[in-house]
Amino acid sequence: MAPETAPMLPMLRMSVAFGRLLRRAGLAAGPDRVVGFATALEELDVGNREDVYWAGRVTLCSRPEDFEMYDRAFKVFWEGREGLKVPDPPGSTFSIRLSPDSVQPPKKSAEESEEGSEAVRLRYSPVDVLRRKDFADCTPEEFVELYRLMADMRLSGATKRSRRLEPAHRGRHDQRRTLRGAMRTGGEPMRHRYRKARDRPRRVVLLCDVSGSMASYSRALLRFMHAGVASGEPVEAFVMGTRLTRVTRELATRNPDRALREASKAIEDWSGGTRLGDTVKEFVDVWGQRGMARGAVVVLLSDGWDRGDVEVLADAMRRIHRLAHSVIWVNPLKAAPGYQPLARGMAAALPYVDVFLSGHNFESLQELAYAVAGASRGGG
Repeated sequence: MAPETAPMLPMLRMSVAFGRLLRRAGLAAGPDRVVGFATALEELDVGNREDVYWAGRVTLCSRPEDFEMYDRAFKVFWEGREGLKVPDPPGSTFSIRLSPDSVQPPKKSAEESEEGSEAVRLRYSPVDVLRRKDFADCTPEEFVELYRLMADMRLSGATKRSRRLEPAHRGRHDQRRTLRGAMRTGGEPMRHRYRKARDRPRRVVLLCDVSGSMASYSRALLRFMHAGVASGEPVEAFVMGTRLTRVTRELATRNPDRALREASKAIEDWSGGTRLGDTVKEFVDVWGQRGMARGAVVVLLSDGWDRGDVEVLADAMRRIHRLAHSVIWVNPLKAAPGYQPLARGMAAALPYVDVFLSGHNFESLQELAYAVAGASRGGG
């Protein structure tokens, strides 16, 4: 073997093992596709689950019908989950051994089994473990890595039709462009031009609870808000404590540390009490009625504890629900086993919530980003 091809061997072996599992599951993952997958892994960060997932889906799937089985096989092979049953081919000497408890990077992953047959031991990377770790249990060092991951996140609202038109292959007949083109062909319109309504993302409004009961999560959620505002998408950011504070301008800078320092200066009631109903009502009265909430995706990040009158919160949520395209509530306590929305504020708000999520770790924030992008009424 040539020296320059030696570094590719571990990734090639893992790709071969994954390809064999896919073929046993019924996918046409031939040698050419497996080599393409291995080549892609050499160019990507194999510690990043999304990179590995999409590299495999692009190179190993040939039909849309393959996607469901691919997803199941991916979870079994790369994440150590159960649920995929496929028969081993007769005389097979290649086995797949999963190691979900290990958190070592996937280096030197090819080894010999006790029977002498070649085996592939799959390992989680520390990043994969960190993605699922509750923010309340993270160390300062782990938060540094989480903040780095959050910096790459984008928060784009569900699209809506604009009144502006753009060129298209079909749609409304564009007489002006058609006649302009006809001037180049002696007045004969050789090609008809069309235009259609342009799609643009809806505004996303984030309202984050920074009271004492949210202390374990508020800083991580504020970093998430910074990533959304700094991405350049139409995102507005507010924090809620005993008062409502707009922090969009403070979070607009690309430097996350500077953005958090500026936001901290603006927030006078950090880790204090909470008057959830009053602050949500203030948002509707001052900002929502002016148009900020109209047709927007409104996201409230709070545990639902309210020391004020819950009827005020219920009325404010009812008004937001009428104005907004969709309302999403993110409660980190929802991830706890057996959780029930018994807090008075949470119970009062839920009838006016379209999507109810946890937001307790990085993976759930990714789920939130997907929900914002596809938000609609009755999202569950």
